[in-house]
Order: sequence, then C-alpha cells, then structure tokens
Amino acid sequence: MIRLPAVAGRFYPADVAKLTQQIETLAEAGAPAEKLRARGCLVPHAGYQYSGHVAAAVYRRVELPGCYVILGPRHYPQGEALAILSEGAWQTPLGEVRIDSALAAELKHAFPLLREDSVAHRCEHSLEVQLPFLQRLAGEFRFVPIAVGPVRLSTLEELGRALAEVIAAQREPILVVASSDMNHYESDQVTRVKDRKALDKLLALDPRGLYDTVHRDSITMCGYGPAVVMLTAARELGATRAELVRYATSGDATGERDEVVGYAGVVVH
Repeated sequence: MIRLPAVAGRFYPADVAKLTQQIETLAEAGAPAEKLRARGCLVPHAGYQYSGHVAAAVYRRVELPGCYVILGPRHYPQGEALAILSEGAWQTPLGEVRIDSALAAELKHAFPLLREDSVAHRCEHSLEVQLPFLQRLAGEFRFVPIAVGPVRLSTLEELGRALAEVIAAQREPILVVASSDMNHYESDQVTRVKDRKALDKLLALDPRGLYDTVHRDSITMCGYGPAVVMLTAARELGATRAELVRYATSGDATGERDEVVGYAGVVVH
C-alpha cells in the first residue's frame, strides 16, 4: 500500500525544489552547536509558514536515527481510536518512506488495542507533515505511524509503556515523535498563558499532569494524547530531562494577535 500525500500544496509545497529550499532555509536558522541523543520529542504540525521553524529547530537539536515512531492526533472522527499502519510506504514530493513492518508487528503484539486502519490516516496531516523534514535532514529512514483518537489516560499510559518495552529491545535507536500544536483560536496573550501551563508539565516529564492540566484549564492542545504517550515511553526508557527548543504562535507569522495557535518544540532526553 502506498499512502498518497493529503496536504502537499497546502501545508507544505508540492514542488520538490520549493519544498527542499523551504526546509533547508528553516533548518539553517539557529542551528545548535551540539545535538542531543533524545528519547522523544514534541513537534508542531501546522503549515510550514506558521510552525515550520519550530519543527525544524527540534529536528536540528537531536541526533536523527534511522527509525521513528510518529504519533499524531486523529483530527477527523473517522477510523480507529488507536490506528496503526504496518505495511507499505507513505509518499511525499521527496519520495517514499517505508513503514517498518517488523517494528509495527511487535508494537501490535505488545499492545493489541492498536488496530490496523488506513481510514484514520487517509486525510490526517499531523503525521504527514513530519516526513519531508526527516527525508531532508535524516536521509533514508523507516517509521511506524500511529493516529491517536480520544482515549482514556490509562490507555495512553499503557501504550507508552508498551512502546518503551518494544523500543528497549531493539538494536538501533528509535525516536518517539509526538506531533501536536498547542492552544487554538484564542488571543495571543491567553494562548501563551495556557501553553505555559501545559509546557510546565511537559518539561517536568509529567504525563498525568499534562493530561489533567489540558482538561482542567480547557487547553485545546490537539495532540496531548500523543504527548502523554511519548512522555510515558521516554521516562520508561530512562529520560530525565526535557528542553523547550522553541516556542511561537501563529501571530508571530501573521501579525494577527486576536486569534492564534501556539506551537512548541520540546526535546526529551
């Protein structure tokens, strides 16, 4: 199965030359002196013109391995609540990225609530927009896509522990990527306050605290579920620190401050 791009030409350029140039420009801005060997990370998934510089900062901050588990929110009410794909490849303007079938099979065995489902992934942008960055910056790689719908905290934590168990048994490093934007469609001032509350829990490596804070304070962080899974897995794998690499809102790009979306780049190591 080849999963065709759903948002090329909208969230990022469909033209190969333009896409390559945009990623290289974003990645060259503020490149770090040294890279971290991370267990997990949080990256945004809006259009590149809004959040690409935040995503690029994360990918330039970490050592990029040859394999990834990418978790993103299921924005549309279609398909399974925990949808995995374990065969085939995803296509972007930069070429095809193969799914790691062996790793996906191990994950499904370790956590049977993961269900094979292409419907949840067909139109979902949160995972797709990560691939061109990795294609350009990491070179050839494999990945496992997981779309996360609304499930209970206990289920998210169990998935995180299962991920850690499978990853710990692998011979090569695997990076867990949680794709999420932060608060949506409130003023820049309100969004920054709300996002700070969520970020405090992320930086404290507190998945339960993040889950509770998002619900208690009505923070419309679309990928809090993937973030809870990533934090849980990273902690199980021995992570002890988290670093906020970059933060921005859409208002920084548009100048419009009345109604914005927040974007955070976090590395867990």
